[in-house]
Amino acid sequence: MEEEEEVRHPYVHQGDPHIPSKYTSLSSSYAKIYRQEGLRRGLYSGVTPAFLGSFPGTLIFFGCYEYSKRHLIDAGVHNSLAYLTSGFIADLAASVVYVPSEVLKTRLQLQGRYNNPFFRSGYNYRSTLHAARTIIKEEGFAALFYGYRATLFRDLPFSALQFAFYEQEQQWAKQYVGGKDIGLGLEILTATTAGGLAGVITCPLDVVKTRIQTQVNPTEQKSAGVSTTQARASRSKHARQPVAKGRQAIRTISTSSPTTTIPKQGAVPLDTSSVFTGLKLVYKTEGVAGCFRGVGPRFVWTSVQSGTMLVLYQVLLRQLAAHPLVGEGSRAF
Repeated sequence: MEEEEEVRHPYVHQGDPHIPSKYTSLSSSYAKIYRQEGLRRGLYSGVTPAFLGSFPGTLIFFGCYEYSKRHLIDAGVHNSLAYLTSGFIADLAASVVYVPSEVLKTRLQLQGRYNNPFFRSGYNYRSTLHAARTIIKEEGFAALFYGYRATLFRDLPFSALQFAFYEQEQQWAKQYVGGKDIGLGLEILTATTAGGLAGVITCPLDVVKTRIQTQVNPTEQKSAGVSTTQARASRSKHARQPVAKGRQAIRTISTSSPTTTIPKQGAVPLDTSSVFTGLKLVYKTEGVAGCFRGVGPRFVWTSVQSGTMLVLYQVLLRQLAAHPLVGEGSRAF
């Protein structure tokens, strides 16, 4: 028996908790996507743009970070401020590469397989190259940077704080052991705590970013006297209509690391694209607890993410420093 096709309104963002979802848990989601869409174009849909963006993006990030850090310190800038500024500059430089790749990745992930009969996302691309060409042709080159501002508002402060904490903790660890080799245990500890603390501090930005990007288009619910039942019926009616050419351009898509915030049921919609206005509204209506909703999962995610990245980065730096072709140059710094 053919499974029922999932039809979504073109203005409703993936992950919206106010719309009943066909994906109710992690395990069932894996099984359902694999069964319906397969491995390559189902579970691993979007892996090509993710790889193409992450590799040059990482090179740009760490290259800019090391260059900025060393030159700022040589110019007499205080170490902590140099680390903070360098992380900010590095993420800003890398965003030019990773944001377009994340837009492509997110759309391909939302689409699933080509001509997907099980989930209608509004997108239908044959490949990464076809997706890029179609987006540029129908929506313009700027469409590859949808969500850019929202991404920067969360990720730039996170990167800046992460590296400021990490470099300071590295210095404390080296003082504690009395040498440059602090061991794997302290390497993991400094990396995970730096990412976790930065994640906790920037949690309010993640909350607002998620609320803005996943809520139903507020213009849909502005009409006076429209009941909840009528609104749902209207969404159901429009959901079955084909998406007009270019209509998908106004869909805001998350273009950065995964969010860990799930909006509270009945939360006030953020009828704004301003992060600062959103922060004030969340604080006014939900208090401090609302601003830090999902802080636990965010701490875990950013700790694991940063721990893996920074430990591998330190290992690579030591390997490069020991290489005869680059050893002398690295010791000069």
